Amino acid sequence: MNANRIPVTVVTGFLGAGKTTLLNRILGEAHGRRYAVIVNEYGELGIDGGLVVGAEEEVFELNNGCVCCTVRGDLIRVISGLIKRRGGFDGILIETSGLADPAPVAQTFFSDDRIRQHTLLDSIVCVADARHLLARLGDSREAPEQVALADTILINKRDLVDAAGATAAATALRRINPTARLLLSTRGDVPLAAILDQGGFDLGRLSLPAEADDDRHEDHTPHDHTDNHGPAGRHSHGIDCVSLRLDRPLDPTRFMPWLQQLVMERGRDLLRAKGIVALAGSDRRLVFQGVHMMMDTDAGRPWLDGEKRDSRLVFIGRNLDRADLREGLGHCQADPS
Repeated sequence: MNANRIPVTVVTGFLGAGKTTLLNRILGEAHGRRYAVIVNEYGELGIDGGLVVGAEEEVFELNNGCVCCTVRGDLIRVISGLIKRRGGFDGILIETSGLADPAPVAQTFFSDDRIRQHTLLDSIVCVADARHLLARLGDSREAPEQVALADTILINKRDLVDAAGATAAATALRRINPTARLLLSTRGDVPLAAILDQGGFDLGRLSLPAEADDDRHEDHTPHDHTDNHGPAGRHSHGIDCVSLRLDRPLDPTRFMPWLQQLVMERGRDLLRAKGIVALAGSDRRLVFQGVHMMMDTDAGRPWLDGEKRDSRLVFIGRNLDRADLREGLGHCQADPS
């Protein structure tokens, strides 16, 4: 994490899932760090009145050095004001319940040069209600989007479901977003270190799960490891996940244009994309990830001795054509030497 840039965590989630409890806990805990929490309306957060020691315009000072800000207009303006405040902050948290879709918030940290210079999008945390999760995924268009964009998903209110219910919730979440970390909690009772400063958008820390042993193949066809069985997006409003792996290195002169074209043509439907790629002629991993039209790519660390040099790519979005993605990626493979 760049010490000169303020890490930003976006907290999203279903109505009534427990975001307020989680954010109040962050504001009220004696953690010795200064956080700024941005919400849509001060009253909606329901901050413990005993914490508030002063207020100036849209900023509410708390007695532990943290602040709470309201957003009634331009998010960029509010963040710019926080950047200018004396002493700075150890982190910024943005609660998106009123904004519904966290994607525009996340894109702010890719598209605005000044914001990008002083802040770093750290992760997107989705708070889900274990008891009502399956219903929300079925009747809400926003809920699957929140899950799809998340790096960490907090399955909250664990005490209201039995073991089978918790398993069903985790399975449903994995079908939409197999790369997110899942955490169980009762009233947001997870260590703050488990949800803050995670480096979810730090390309240098990007990791993707290795395939299971029974998924290994000997040919060079891009293999689809999605676990969405049955009709795609049946309970998630058309949101689907496609995970692909290739053993043969990719030709950079083919792969980079393919990725750029994919983002240009399908960016609106592409909610989240991540990849670790083995390029022909390179001893370093290529890493990329993005949200919608915003895509970051960079040369990652060198491949380690004995490390399997395969390419693993994950695409989460609406109306994804698995066959087309597999075919296009297959054409990006380097010619056999």
